[in-house]
Amino acid sequence: MRKPNSRMVLAVFLACVVMLCTSIAMTGRTVAQVGISHDVGTPPRMRARELGIVVGILPTGPHNMISDVDGVSVGHTTLIQGDNVRTGVTAILPHGGNLFREKVPAAVFIGNAFGKLAGSTQVNELGEIETPIMLTSTLNVPRVADATIDYMLGLPGNEDVQSINPLVGETNDGYLNDIRGRHVGREEVFAAIKNARGSWLVDEGAVGAGTGTVAFGFKGGIGTSSRKLPASLGGYTVGVLVQSNFGGILTINGAPVGRELGKYYLKEELGSTNSSLANTADGSIMIVIATDAPIDHRNLQRLAARSMMGLARTGAAGSNGSGDYAIAFSTAPELRIRNSANARNQTTNVKLLSNEAMSPLFLAVIEATEEAIYNSLFRASMTTGRGHTVEALPIDRTLEILRRHGALLQNRER
Repeated sequence: MRKPNSRMVLAVFLACVVMLCTSIAMTGRTVAQVGISHDVGTPPRMRARELGIVVGILPTGPHNMISDVDGVSVGHTTLIQGDNVRTGVTAILPHGGNLFREKVPAAVFIGNAFGKLAGSTQVNELGEIETPIMLTSTLNVPRVADATIDYMLGLPGNEDVQSINPLVGETNDGYLNDIRGRHVGREEVFAAIKNARGSWLVDEGAVGAGTGTVAFGFKGGIGTSSRKLPASLGGYTVGVLVQSNFGGILTINGAPVGRELGKYYLKEELGSTNSSLANTADGSIMIVIATDAPIDHRNLQRLAARSMMGLARTGAAGSNGSGDYAIAFSTAPELRIRNSANARNQTTNVKLLSNEAMSPLFLAVIEATEEAIYNSLFRASMTTGRGHTVEALPIDRTLEILRRHGALLQNRER
């Protein structure tokens, strides 16, 4: 047999690559994306801060992401199939252990309750979270909840567990996605949880639960940001992740971007033309807040409430059809709620931050929420689905508007 030369080997290798790419194109499926991704052949879209958009006064964490809070990890499963499936699921894990055996203090705050946040009542009743926080598409909430229960029941140490409270939030991606198909199931949920990473950069834009979302008439999606308090204020970190799918009049650092781009809520009613379904203010946003500060349910709920101020800064209209939810939790190890045989006799003796000490954290969550929403827009790319195309926020035109309004940091170290 003739020994293959390098040219033959290269030809076989290229053929295999083509076959693999063809297979991927036919299935149209990307599972458990981790890291920063972008369309092949195009440069990745930059984050707000990389473009000179600096929000607020507080410094960010090392990566300006929710994963800056020690122990927090995020995983995505992104589903892109054919012409109509544009959806996914995102998992946020407060720590890498068994969350049922080591629950974290938590709270849910509701800005407007036109949405489905499964498990929220028990979180607010007991003040704790016992599963990964899952985000997905509206009609997939029951399927994701069921798969999350399967995942938790299968963990070592949970063999005798007879009650699990999955926490699953959603936004409606039906404009771009075949939402009635309910395409996210057990495989996708398990992949998102198992591939969650805390040490990697969190993928943003049209990924995971943000694959088919729309915000301010542009492509929305997943965005994240963080703030770190100075040592004199405790040195605590606050991280935020959002799933943006709502409308209004986009405002960035106070500049009327949506108005000047000609895409905003009530444009048609005010006499303008060329409005579209994508400009509606209806929709939802899920805001997930992590902190390493030692605070309990009561102050976590106060912290979650302040995220709505960050949402308002972006120009959100808060419509009747918008579901605006915030979930906050603390990763402080001393606050873990651990299951044990003598749980009925357990007492706690931990030091919590005072009410007065919360004020800097309130500012941190406001700033991080605002910037996370901007990142969800800047990182998202144009998406077509169900016969609709949603354009990405035009970066060059947006930056020009920000320059004219003095809302862009220039010629300074960022």
